Amino acid sequence: MSTSVTPPRGAERGGRIRLFLLRAWLPACLLALWWMGSASSTSLYFPSLQSITETLRTDWLGPGFAEHLLPSVGKFLAGFLIAALAGVGLGLVVGMYPVLRAAAEPIVQFLRSLPPPVLLPLGLLLFGIGPSMNIAIIAFGAIWPTLLNTIDGVRSLDPQLTEMTRSYRLTRGQKIRYVILPNAGPQIFAGLRTTLQMSIILIVVSEMVASTNGIGYYVLNSQQTFAVPQTWAGTLILGLLGYLANLVFIRFERYVLRWQAGLLASTGSGA
Repeated sequence: MSTSVTPPRGAERGGRIRLFLLRAWLPACLLALWWMGSASSTSLYFPSLQSITETLRTDWLGPGFAEHLLPSVGKFLAGFLIAALAGVGLGLVVGMYPVLRAAAEPIVQFLRSLPPPVLLPLGLLLFGIGPSMNIAIIAFGAIWPTLLNTIDGVRSLDPQLTEMTRSYRLTRGQKIRYVILPNAGPQIFAGLRTTLQMSIILIVVSEMVASTNGIGYYVLNSQQTFAVPQTWAGTLILGLLGYLANLVFIRFERYVLRWQAGLLASTGSGA
């Protein structure tokens, strides 16, 4: 008879603290070296970290928070969610029907080969300058990893599982919810992670070309006016936004795919 041993809460908390310290020591050391190494900098292109942090405080904790950061986050989330939902939905439909998959493959391969920045003039023509254009560019440019990974995940379904669903007379909705999505889940989330990264890139690209606010607009305007500390500050904000978005996504992925971690632990595959 096997019994599961739950680790003490103190040990679990201690493990989290050790993991945090393990991940934080290198960035902290790099920031400290940057602060000390640039303290006496007189270079126009490499200002001191102190002046950059002062710019972060005055610009991004003040008017820049509502003027640039919040609009960029809103457009990024809207574009990413549209790309994610459309990618998973279309991927399920295309992946489940071989005839539709064969018919759609040339169109999908053609559209995914178009670099999103090339579509900026067309986006300006259709949507004009504003959030709609930014969101459209993000959704179109970032959908492909999720779409293709979803199609591959659905195609990888074991034929025996397909026969089992027929034997149990599962409805189409039950088959998708209980068989197809769990089977394709790891591949779908791999595509979603790439979609997330592309969304961060595309929000900057689209705001640099067709926007009157946002992080991309702030960075480009700072570069054109030779406001170097502002340029560095905007770049750091972009990196921080990408890091936090990835951190939240990983937590969500672990929650949704927690059954996979349990399966690996039970089979010993995760060792």
